[in-house]
Formats: sequence, C-alpha cells, structure tokens
Amino acid sequence: MPLEWVPASERPDLLADPVAKAVASLDVKVEVAEIDPALSDTAAFCERYGVAPEDSANCVIVAGKRGGVTRYAAVMVLASGRADINGVVRRHLDVRKVSFAPQAEAVELTGMEYGGITPIGLPEGWPVLVDENVTRRPFVVIGSGVRRSKLALSGEALVAATGGEVLALTV
Repeated sequence: MPLEWVPASERPDLLADPVAKAVASLDVKVEVAEIDPALSDTAAFCERYGVAPEDSANCVIVAGKRGGVTRYAAVMVLASGRADINGVVRRHLDVRKVSFAPQAEAVELTGMEYGGITPIGLPEGWPVLVDENVTRRPFVVIGSGVRRSKLALSGEALVAATGGEVLALTV
C-alpha cells in the first residue's frame, strides 16, 4: 500500500491540534499521509511503507536542568543515525545532564501522541536541534503529532518551519 501524500493544510484531521495550527501558518511545503497507527514506530513504518531509514527522521524530546530550571528541546536525527545526546546536545543546552523527557511529560507538554511527536507545533521557546544530515535530504518523513499519519518535507523546509538550529549531532 503506497503512501498518498496530500498538502498537510488540507487534512488537519490527520494532525495533532498544535501541529495543525503551526502548519496553517507555515510558508513551506508540508505534506501528510495517513498510515496504520500500529506501524507508527520508525522501523515498522519504514519496512511496511518502503521508506528508507535515511529518508525518515526521528524527533526526540530531551530535558536538562540548570539552576533548578528544566530546559526542553527537540532533537531531529535521521533514523539511520544516532544523536550525541550526552555530548553535543548537553553542551548546546548548557546543562549538566540531559536525558530523554519522560513519556507522559513529553505527551502532556507537547499536546501530541507518543510515537508521533514532531518538531512542528512544539511549545514556544523550545529549541529544535536538527542534525546536519537531515538538512541534506530533499524528502524526509517525520511525525505528525499523532500515530495515524506522517508528515513529509525537505530537510531545509524542516529547518525553516521550526526555526531549527543545524548542528553536527550524530555520533
């Protein structure tokens, strides 16, 4: 079953509320395709829908503390890579220790479903750290805020849509 990509602005029903609001205000091409929610996890999605891992990017929400204040960020890395969370990301956020945000906390703070969290529509002030390899992709599949669909856009459009900071994040 091939993916049927349509402009995301035409199918807000396939997006989490904060994602739909963000997409409506974007000036970049973002498409959405409906998928089986049971296949939302990257490996299963790529296998079932024939998307190469290097054309899929994962969004990981991390949290670190500094001076009693928790700092959150979204980290975008290709599914074929691994982010240097404890090195590059920790230093960039200027925190002593960084870890993956707890699932329930990430879901509550983003207004998105676990397994579908995306950098588009995140809370105000959260940095989006994009691995430089993601920006080189002319087509990259990311979450839509819900498990029943995926977004697609170019790596450059992802940076433009999120105000992302491009870094060498992979180890």
